Amino acid sequence: MKLDEEDREIPALDFQNFKVISAVGRGAKGVVFLAKDEVSDEFVALKVIAKALIEGKGKADGGEYKRIFFEQQVLRRLSHPLLPRLRGVLATENVVAHAIDYCPGGNLHSLRKRQTEKMFSDDVIRFYAAELVLALEYLHSFGIVYRDLKPENVMIQENGHIMLVDFDLSTRLSPKSPRSTPESDLVPKSNSVKKKRLSPLHRFCNSGILPEDSISPGNSVKPESDPTEKCNSFVGTEEYVAPEIVLGNGHDFAVDWWSLGVVLYEMLYGTTPFRGSNRKETFYRILSKTPELTGETTPLRDLIAKMLEKDPEKRIELEGIKGHDFFRGIEWDYVLGISRPPFVPQDETGGIEGNKNIDAELFVQSLVGNGEADVDRVVENNNNHKTTEIDKFLIF
Repeated sequence: MKLDEEDREIPALDFQNFKVISAVGRGAKGVVFLAKDEVSDEFVALKVIAKALIEGKGKADGGEYKRIFFEQQVLRRLSHPLLPRLRGVLATENVVAHAIDYCPGGNLHSLRKRQTEKMFSDDVIRFYAAELVLALEYLHSFGIVYRDLKPENVMIQENGHIMLVDFDLSTRLSPKSPRSTPESDLVPKSNSVKKKRLSPLHRFCNSGILPEDSISPGNSVKPESDPTEKCNSFVGTEEYVAPEIVLGNGHDFAVDWWSLGVVLYEMLYGTTPFRGSNRKETFYRILSKTPELTGETTPLRDLIAKMLEKDPEKRIELEGIKGHDFFRGIEWDYVLGISRPPFVPQDETGGIEGNKNIDAELFVQSLVGNGEADVDRVVENNNNHKTTEIDKFLIF
């Protein structure tokens, strides 16, 4: 599995060929719809972004367009069973959009919420953690720092394996391997993974956190100046961001291992470890609080503690993670071939089409200026099958 040497030929999409069924989520800058490609007769996830959202303040340099193009460029070159495949792209006078594989099992957050205890067993956590390690290893091997790892971005495919989605906040650094990689080459030289069965179960970069929201204890820390090694922008979802992002003193691939530690903590305890009553309190806790790993000492709790090491230079990295006692007995080359994941969704797509078709372009335009909270409310209500503003844009 590798990135293609060159961009794959990606077809141009036409809204006329899609039956847009429902709004199922949002990325950092777009709304994601479940749609049916009536040409291929397949369901896809269609991410639609209003141009008005990327042509506003501070975007005269085309930075937001560059970020969207970067996401599409990464997607069109990905070739890994735990990462999405780009199906096509489109642009109209009002929106830009692209389609990727649809995952019928929802995301890791919704799956956890459906658990009776709102948390997972160690064995279930081990399965999802192992697949997340492999997905991040693949991305890091060609220089992509993901930077937005959270349960909502971990989808469940129809076969029960995960799919890591939403590359809005990702960025590219020099790959962690010592080999020299030209800017146009995104291909890791050795990253093959055999598809069999599961045995018993570098560096630096930019964020969605605004500089005025960052805090640092004592004297402020100035960003380090090596532009080839570090990023200094503020990105991420606040409960999952690493201390070095909050401080603004440069970050690298290690931020993804911190975020994975937060995700594992949440799967174990049902809550994130540093959440405060507001954003600044959350940041303060990330910088100063030791995570409360209550319960008996176990390999999982030890791994989480090592991932939530505040000093990125001391934080556990890939080799230590894969060799940790929590993954004892895992044959990493066989993880992707497991045929019985913890949860395999039922195929319910046959009954979800109904007789309605959403005008996705008009729907996304209507949300411009209403803020993220309103987008979340509309999407949540729609997913709960309630009557919402979405009904204004149904085509019968």
